[in-house]
Amino acid sequence: MSAPRSTDVAAAPVVDVHAHLLLTALQQEVAARDPEGFAVAQALDVRRNGAESMAASGRMIGERMPLLTSLDARLAEMDRQGVDVQVVSPSPSHYYPWAAEELATWAARGANRAIAEHVADAPDRLLGLGLVPLQHPHLVVEALEDAVLENGLAGVELSSFAGDVELSDARLEPFWTRAEELDAVVFLHPFGCSLDERLDRFYLSNTVGQPVENAVALSHVIFSGVLDRHPGLKLVAAHGGGYLPTFLGRSDHAWQVRPEAHGCRELPSSYLRRLRFDSLVHTPGALRALVEAAGADRVLLGTDYPFDMGVDDPVERVIDAALPEAEIRAILSGNAAGLLGSRLPHGHARVAAGGAA
Repeated sequence: MSAPRSTDVAAAPVVDVHAHLLLTALQQEVAARDPEGFAVAQALDVRRNGAESMAASGRMIGERMPLLTSLDARLAEMDRQGVDVQVVSPSPSHYYPWAAEELATWAARGANRAIAEHVADAPDRLLGLGLVPLQHPHLVVEALEDAVLENGLAGVELSSFAGDVELSDARLEPFWTRAEELDAVVFLHPFGCSLDERLDRFYLSNTVGQPVENAVALSHVIFSGVLDRHPGLKLVAAHGGGYLPTFLGRSDHAWQVRPEAHGCRELPSSYLRRLRFDSLVHTPGALRALVEAAGADRVLLGTDYPFDMGVDDPVERVIDAALPEAEIRAILSGNAAGLLGSRLPHGHARVAAGGAA
């Protein structure tokens, strides 16, 4: 059964903030420029995921290659899902956290251009996010400006960590400042998990690893005071923020009793109101819990298009949570209008009431 069209549930366009494009030519060129580094990274993927999951993921990507690369296939699937606008980010495999400065800068710029070219062919349906080389903090502002100012993208996708760089790293302060100045979207999407071999079977690298990475990265942001210093930052967390939003009571307690956990000005749970989260939590109960924890105005539709850990019926998934109609409209439409503002494609610029600014 096809998902209901956006006009069935909202006056504004339905916006998916979590969708991917696979940049095959870029990946091949990166491998050619640094074959040794690329081989090391591939070996790390095998170690983290296990051979069985690597094989299954390879088959899945092969089967879904048209959806990952073809604009026509993307638009047709959006129509089937009832999605009017997609925010497209590079597949996280293009993050290249191991790359040295020159290659990392080249890859980020190449990804920015490729995403911009893809979305430019459907400007009334697509917006793009670029990349920054997080492992080289002194280069990230330039890459952010390349994405937003040079390529017209809405912001950038950011990994949960890169090498020794956590999101609490003081060297990232200029990046947060510039992202706030540019009103840029920063989309937090983990690439890999630091638990490595402990998660190398049963697909735990994804089912457990991704939520862990989101929780750790967001905790670094919260406890280090990033959101105190940058209250206007538009940070969106994939996968509903992982384990963090519904288990922050323990963090609140630590903030009250442990001096080293007192780096932020207010209770950690209060910062959920300064973050945004996609709706990709897979069950109606989990979505209701996320809404209760963060507020309906902080949740936006996300699909992880077109990977198998995403959802093919995103609008129905939100409706199935049995939230009040106004909250459903906000998640599907209004909150994205508040997040994207004038960047929302003009052909779909009807703004629902109650969206988050």
